[in-house]
Amino acid sequence: MSAPPLRVLVVEDEAALRELLERQLRRRGYDVTAVGSAEEALDVDPEPDVVLCDISLPGMTGIDLLGKLRARSPTVECIVLTGQGSIPTAIEAMKLGAYHYLEKPVKLKELELYVQGAGEKRRLARENRDLKAGLARQNRAPAFVGRSPVVEAVREMILKVAPSPAPVLVEGETGTGKDLVARAIHEASPRRDRPMVAINCGALSESLLENELFGHVAGAFTGAQNEQRGLFEVAHGGTLFIDEVAEMSLEIQKKFLRVLENGEFRRLGESRTRTADVRVIAATNRQLKEQVAQGRFREDLYYRLNVLSIRTPALREHPGDIPLLVQELLDRARAHHGRALVCEPGVLEAFQRYRWPGNVRELRNVLERAAVLAPTGTIRLADCRGALPEADEPPPRPAATPPAPVAAPPDGGSLEEVERAHILRVLETCNGNKTAAARQLGVSLRSLYRKLERLGMK
Repeated sequence: MSAPPLRVLVVEDEAALRELLERQLRRRGYDVTAVGSAEEALDVDPEPDVVLCDISLPGMTGIDLLGKLRARSPTVECIVLTGQGSIPTAIEAMKLGAYHYLEKPVKLKELELYVQGAGEKRRLARENRDLKAGLARQNRAPAFVGRSPVVEAVREMILKVAPSPAPVLVEGETGTGKDLVARAIHEASPRRDRPMVAINCGALSESLLENELFGHVAGAFTGAQNEQRGLFEVAHGGTLFIDEVAEMSLEIQKKFLRVLENGEFRRLGESRTRTADVRVIAATNRQLKEQVAQGRFREDLYYRLNVLSIRTPALREHPGDIPLLVQELLDRARAHHGRALVCEPGVLEAFQRYRWPGNVRELRNVLERAAVLAPTGTIRLADCRGALPEADEPPPRPAATPPAPVAAPPDGGSLEEVERAHILRVLETCNGNKTAAARQLGVSLRSLYRKLERLGMK
């Protein structure tokens, strides 16, 4: 996909010069918007890459406009135009971050060179930002390393949905890598060269979430001294990943649906309607159908989001991939710890028996802890103590004499008597180890303690 044309905003109150600059820049392949005042420039959507601005403007000056533009987007580049006698003002603009200044009358060949240079500087700044984001992503746990059918199905679905601009709903348990599915979809899509922006609805209050999504104008609420773009504007042309979408209030869901339907939204405190071209990927660890049935999630929004859907598998559904995941995680940890890390075979066997309620995120945390505690770089089961239940089990104690058999409940005994006798038999088989007994009974350790207390066996 070829790079989109450079977006140039011309701000010039002299109509003849404004039209000339617009015409000449369009001929050279730029996407040009031309306005006659700073106030109009602030309403231009989408955000320009390069601004060509007259210093002397009616109302708000070019200097004031430059300050607002840089506050809104630090990477936007501005070339200022100045008449004779305004050189000190132009120098002031340079101190505020202007790329360059040109004296009128403007030489078009010289102007084009500076526009190209400003556009290249803007592109490099964005690439640097994306590179830093990519390096940060390398520290995340891999979500779909493996060869199991469920993992292959996720990979195949990502490739199918990536080319479409339609919304995607990613459902799965906590720690299964829903955010990495979103990243993979974005990077395989035609929008890969545009920004991907993420927000977690569960981490923000309703008012903060609305402000983050849609932005606000100055004076919209107490303390709102400057305007702020929302994430729909920031992600224009790219992808917006909305995690924990089920945590949205019904009121915000209504506004969110409007953006999905026609791309329209309003900043807080603003009557003007704005538009954004954004591909939305939403994720949740809840069953949205159940949320709809309970009246907690809008049915129309659910069907709008669920145009394309992907389910991320829990780690217990593909335990055969755990050795590959462990190797990948240890390879990533090598640079951090400054040494090679390996697991004893018994550790991998224990990992494959464990159900991993926290999924890949829990596996990563267990390995990080064990890597710190492993004295030689070889991770043993003992290094996982406190993080993996099996590592906390004491060795079985040999009994001096065989334990007396527990009498079975009489025929026709109550369900409570049958349950008590069964739990006692399992506890004796496990030499009193409640963790092992809970695993054999197929319940959590907490559930076993509650049963013992209810049956008067504690």
